[in-house]
Amino acid sequence: MLARYALPEMVALWSEQRRQELWCRAEVALAQAQSEQGVIPQRAAEAIAKHAHADEALVQRSREQEKETRHDVTAFLRALEERIEREDKDAARFLHFGVTSSDILDSAFAMQLLEATHLLEQGLTALLAALRAKAVAHKRTLCLGRSHGMAAEPTTFGLKLLSFYAEGTRARQRLQRARLEIATVSFSGTVGHYAFLSPDIEQRAAALLTERYAARWGGIVLACEPCATQVIPRDRHAMLFATFAITASFLERLAVEIRHLQRSEVAEVCEAFADGQTGSSAMPHKQNPILSENITGLARLLRMPLQAALENIALWHERDISHSSVERVIAPDSCTTLDFALQRTTSVVENLQVFPQRMQDNLEAVHGTIFSQGLLIKLVQKGLSRKQAYGIVQRASRRATEQAVHLFEALQDDAEAQGLFDAQEKAMLQDLTPYTRHVDTLFERVLAQ
Repeated sequence: MLARYALPEMVALWSEQRRQELWCRAEVALAQAQSEQGVIPQRAAEAIAKHAHADEALVQRSREQEKETRHDVTAFLRALEERIEREDKDAARFLHFGVTSSDILDSAFAMQLLEATHLLEQGLTALLAALRAKAVAHKRTLCLGRSHGMAAEPTTFGLKLLSFYAEGTRARQRLQRARLEIATVSFSGTVGHYAFLSPDIEQRAAALLTERYAARWGGIVLACEPCATQVIPRDRHAMLFATFAITASFLERLAVEIRHLQRSEVAEVCEAFADGQTGSSAMPHKQNPILSENITGLARLLRMPLQAALENIALWHERDISHSSVERVIAPDSCTTLDFALQRTTSVVENLQVFPQRMQDNLEAVHGTIFSQGLLIKLVQKGLSRKQAYGIVQRASRRATEQAVHLFEALQDDAEAQGLFDAQEKAMLQDLTPYTRHVDTLFERVLAQ
């Protein structure tokens, strides 16, 4: 994770100390569940709960132990066991009783991802609020619609933004579903058969973790993996990374739209430009869409981990650790990068400068060709075949563009169109009302969701 593209709250969630704190939570919940069923003494569970806190001293001692063990969980357990033994040597022997490393790793990872994705959901919600506000403000701001990058028909800038709002809403729904999939813990032992545990202990440990910490991840209830091996199956995690990738593509689509609309020859919107900011070391006039370009680049990074997450699914037998190194990289990097990208995109939308007059100028600059479909339909209604009508309008459109005259002026030069329209009909065909007739309906339909 690169500090340039990271926000402090998300970074803190992925620190080594935070990771060990989550391991401590899992061990404490397990010990309490076991003591309630008489598997370990209550005194032992209380001693574990008292000392299982990941401060810097525990992290440092774990690092020292890992030099010998070459196993991070074993190193952590030895460091914690030493701490418990100083007060109650007998209680220390019940730490990590009957479970294996993956039980702690995967259960803690679930909580870590839930905390991180809770921040991401908040980020998406903030972006949606910004898009909604800007869309409503420009509900009827006419602008040129484009297909293939070419002038099409009029639309409104509000409808453009409403499309992104609808897509962002789907992105949030996907994230919510993916969060439910990863809200899964396992305390089932070495190959998932509860040889020295029981499903009841696992359920109780999950309930205890939910009671104590669910507020940190938005109230989601932890479930138990129905049939674990030694690990929680990685299809759950792959779905989350797929959700990240799709969300990133949503951000990129928005960023690309802004980049195109900010081009000098279009100039319909512009990213905010601060006093003293420079766009080029050589050309003082430049105001570049650098934030949107940055979002585009970050989206590429967010799609890359999906392939690795998919490959993590196919582990050997009941477990191997080929997924471990992958997740140590892609989980913090993806969460941190998406968190930053959401915040940056929200800022771009909130501060986006919109130029309605330039939008009007661009509508007029295409010489009335925006009315070509309405003209085509009218000719068909007058009895012409579609092929004949299409040819008339296409020829007139080309003349209008080449000669820089209005479409209806160019139409007068077409022998097949002579006498087909009076002045009133021409005026009606240039009415912009049809292009905004259903704007309110579209807004109601999307915002009602």
